[in-house]
Amino acid sequence: MRYSRLLIPTLKENPAEAEAASHILLFRAGMIRKLASGIYDYLPLGLRVLRKVENIVRQEMNRAGAQEVLLPAVQPAELWQESGRWQVYGKELLRFKDRHGRDSCFGPTHEEVITDLVRREVHSYRQLPLNLYQIQVKFRDEIRPRFGLIRGREFIMKDAYSFDVDEAGAERTYGAMYEAYTRIFQRCGLTFKAVEADTGPIGGSFSHEFMVLADTGEDLLASCTSCAYAANLEKAEVPRVGHNPGPPPAGSPQLTPTPDVRTVEEVAAFLQVEPKDIVKTLIYETDRGPVAVLLRGDHEVNEVKVKNLLGATDLLLAGPAQVKELTGAEVGFTGPLGLSIPVYADQAVAARGVMVTGANKDDHHFTGVHPGRDLQFTAVADLRQVTEQDPCPRCGGTLTLLKGIEVGHIFKLGLKYSRALNATFLDAAGNDQYMFMGCYGIGVSRIMAAAIEQGHDADGIIWPMALAPVQVGLVPINMNDQTTRDTAERLHQEMETAGIEVLLDDRDERPGVKFKDMDLLGLPLRVVVGPKTLAKGQAEVRQRRTQNLTLVEMDRLLPYIKDLIDQELHD
Repeated sequence: MRYSRLLIPTLKENPAEAEAASHILLFRAGMIRKLASGIYDYLPLGLRVLRKVENIVRQEMNRAGAQEVLLPAVQPAELWQESGRWQVYGKELLRFKDRHGRDSCFGPTHEEVITDLVRREVHSYRQLPLNLYQIQVKFRDEIRPRFGLIRGREFIMKDAYSFDVDEAGAERTYGAMYEAYTRIFQRCGLTFKAVEADTGPIGGSFSHEFMVLADTGEDLLASCTSCAYAANLEKAEVPRVGHNPGPPPAGSPQLTPTPDVRTVEEVAAFLQVEPKDIVKTLIYETDRGPVAVLLRGDHEVNEVKVKNLLGATDLLLAGPAQVKELTGAEVGFTGPLGLSIPVYADQAVAARGVMVTGANKDDHHFTGVHPGRDLQFTAVADLRQVTEQDPCPRCGGTLTLLKGIEVGHIFKLGLKYSRALNATFLDAAGNDQYMFMGCYGIGVSRIMAAAIEQGHDADGIIWPMALAPVQVGLVPINMNDQTTRDTAERLHQEMETAGIEVLLDDRDERPGVKFKDMDLLGLPLRVVVGPKTLAKGQAEVRQRRTQNLTLVEMDRLLPYIKDLIDQELHD
């Protein structure tokens, strides 16, 4: 490979629209270009990275016994209507009509299609278990695509679907996929953590996310420092709170003027109480009607937990007009007393003694409210986000909050789709049984971005050896010097013959320009040859990650480079 013949349009300046490090550096290194919002072209070096991720995924999926297929990207609405997801998936599903007026969608996932295939082709327990996977372009019509490949509308994903005769078999397949995913991300050279997660619109009873740990990650996860517990913040549990609020105060709640005092902080300061002694009342619009959610003033709502409790598809904070209509007061003075809509309380509210609430009257709050005496709850549950002050729900140890990027998700689907689409098989006794299913996704294109978020510095990308578009950048100091040029050409040929991936920078550019571009591209090794080092029979080898620089004798150069490559690939 020669730099002068490759399309590598590097940029000196950061693109204006890019925020995340991976978005900036993939653009600047000439690996991707934007076609439309959340839709990108992959240029030669970017595509090489993508193919390396795909190869690792294929090898480990095949090793785990899965079989590769390729399914249609365009899916008929009838299958989604049969599963019930056509109505509930949301606006992220790109729906359209073909020339005959038939409804279709561009698949963000393939549960319906694969289940339809298997129900038509698999009829006996002797054909199970079965695990099928594909690597394919998906589309999810994100309202706000962000961070380049991390949250695009079009993306490349590996999705696998397993079919077993019973739950025990499904558990074994789930465990095999968990192990395969662990090997995949280890081979990709990523620092990651598997965490318990919400199943979201895919459905099912249980799931794990695989999160690449990075300070720039958009997801938060809670991890115990004493045991193996880890969970996405959406899923992280708050331990059950003991309900011992003590006896109620004498008298009923007192209507107290609080002129233009709206926020928790303002109310706490005005009434000289702690935020934890204030009830925060949130009004939500849902597909099941308006509801109120109660939290302590020092806690934040977990909307995923609320949606799961309600069994709701849509959950949206009510606007000022809706709040006024439902409560009779402006936002900031909403309270649970006297509401005619369902009221759901976080367990920490129900466990408190005397509290302050909004009064549903402008510029007023109630003091002396005793939840056990004065409030009626439709249900009490864990509805808040976990904090580092909460104990681990498994062992009681200390939790720490980390940032991460989701790159994989595995689900135990059970009978959700096989029942909906009537995917059955005949058991050994000749009886019809539903297949037990699992679903396993990996964001192939997202791994590219996650690797950069985890590996970069002020000079550019730092690729893990397994994902680097090229392993070695070969830089001759001066292509006009005959000895330097001949040596570079010979090394280029010898490395390629030895199976080393090498990019020869044969451009007529200053050394500084070449060095900057090699750092920007993030190639793990840089080999420099020039008149001074060649006069000593040596070449300069620099490792991108550690910046270690070593002068190596020419007759030892190739084995030295191969050792460095093998060492990082098998660390």
